[in-house]
Amino acid sequence: MEIKTDSLEWRDAYKLLQGSILPRPIAFVSSLDENGNANLAPFSFFTAISADPMMVCFSPMRRGTDGAKKDTLKNIETTKQFVINIVGEEFVGQMNECATEFASEVDEFEASGLTKEKSAAVKAPRVKESQVHLECELDQVLHFGGDHAGAGSLVIGKVIHVHVNDDLYESGRINSEKLNPVGRLAGATYTLPLAKTFELQRK
Repeated sequence: MEIKTDSLEWRDAYKLLQGSILPRPIAFVSSLDENGNANLAPFSFFTAISADPMMVCFSPMRRGTDGAKKDTLKNIETTKQFVINIVGEEFVGQMNECATEFASEVDEFEASGLTKEKSAAVKAPRVKESQVHLECELDQVLHFGGDHAGAGSLVIGKVIHVHVNDDLYESGRINSEKLNPVGRLAGATYTLPLAKTFELQRK
């Protein structure tokens, strides 16, 4: 199958990305609006950029219903801060509740039953149930595709503080088997990436 992307409807292009770039880690992003109202939402276009400086990024697409910016993006552009909470199997159902397109005044912590915990370096709260939190200051946002459904943005953040559950932290490393993070596949399918692993020494 050969597919020219310039003729694809955005939903079809999205399916190709979802089905080929996987498993994807999930950035469960907590933020505050200018009035201090909390927002919590998952994004599976997420990765690290560099270690020095410690930089991460995630990509919130425009809302599929009307092409508007999502609350997370609007909040980060306003407050310049956010927290990425790593998703574990224990609260994946509650994370999924936060993917609902709630009205902007709805607090997803309250809607999902997840617990707010004070962050160390940013004003946005972190998710207590998560075992790893990356507190970030906004570095820059890049926009792609305009203001229609299917367009998106790249949010780049500098990690200024990290929380790691004591049970996971071993000699400067995170025990990934104990963390057992949830990954996203295509459609409604998720995975526990460490269910089947193998070792391959890097050349």
